[in-house]
Amino acid sequence: MSVRSRSREVALQILFEDEHNSRDSVAELKDFLHGRLNNPDAEAFAQTLILGVRRNRGEIDQEIERIAQNWSLTRMAATDRNVLRLGAFEILYGDTPFKVAVNEAVDLAKRFGSENSAPFVNGILDKMKK
Repeated sequence: MSVRSRSREVALQILFEDEHNSRDSVAELKDFLHGRLNNPDAEAFAQTLILGVRRNRGEIDQEIERIAQNWSLTRMAATDRNVLRLGAFEILYGDTPFKVAVNEAVDLAKRFGSENSAPFVNGILDKMKK
């Protein structure tokens, strides 16, 4: 698994956790990332993803709901919702190439979601192409 893929995996775990027990302190977040990744580049990338999703969550959620017709975020599985947020952040605000962002999100959905998660995530993110 690449360093960036591993960073995305840990970022997804934090975003999922945010819905239940957020690590509000940046120092706490850095400590957690260091313990899980133990690689300065991976830690920095994961932190960028997490803080970026947190900062832009309102706009990201609006875009996901606009595209995901007949699906509110509250109806989505928590894993799918957070994979979508992560992928959407990379597409809308990051410098990750579109296809890479979508493929990475689909891989996370396959790994952590249900059997329907990957096609669901792919379908929504594919519609976000600028």
